[in-house]
Amino acid sequence: MELSQSTLNKLKEHSVTKTFAEGDIIMNEHSYIRSIPIVLKGSIRVMRTDEEGGEILLYYIRPGESCIMSFMGAMHGQPSMIKAIAEEEVEILFIPVEKSTALIKENSEWLEYIFQLYHKRFEELLDVVNAVTFQKTDKRILHFLQEKKKLSNSSDINITHQQLAEELGTSRVVVSRLLKQMETDGLVSLGRNKISLL
Repeated sequence: MELSQSTLNKLKEHSVTKTFAEGDIIMNEHSYIRSIPIVLKGSIRVMRTDEEGGEILLYYIRPGESCIMSFMGAMHGQPSMIKAIAEEEVEILFIPVEKSTALIKENSEWLEYIFQLYHKRFEELLDVVNAVTFQKTDKRILHFLQEKKKLSNSSDINITHQQLAEELGTSRVVVSRLLKQMETDGLVSLGRNKISLL
């Protein structure tokens, strides 16, 4: 799902590149979308917040990828339904909505990219629904840590029990209890604000 250099060059003609630090909020819920992001470097986590302020992780956006939720919202003039946060220092190409939609008519590769992205995100959202509905919380914790390991290329994940609970949409007490059991089972090693996958 990579764009050719020629298509990227076309997009860059009318776009702006910005850099965000780890933890920066790139997009908030209920904001109107003026441009479509493509991640050039780093990664973004996409969250959904409920009425009580609880959050759940939906998916990550990696280099070469965009946010289909932003694209659909922008196309229909609707506000964002998600919150996007820089997982690490991230460099993003912001494509104006009008340029992005015009390119659909003249560039089949861009259209195919959007369809592939839509398919990938749909599968990831189905995974979230399945995990929340059918998987035990310890399996969700392990899967989350494995995804973090892939993103950072490190078995050591710097995260607090509270942050982990918030991203999985559960309580800190539950997360701490399950992590302790996982440590006993030899799956993880727990440190101060750090979890190491074994």
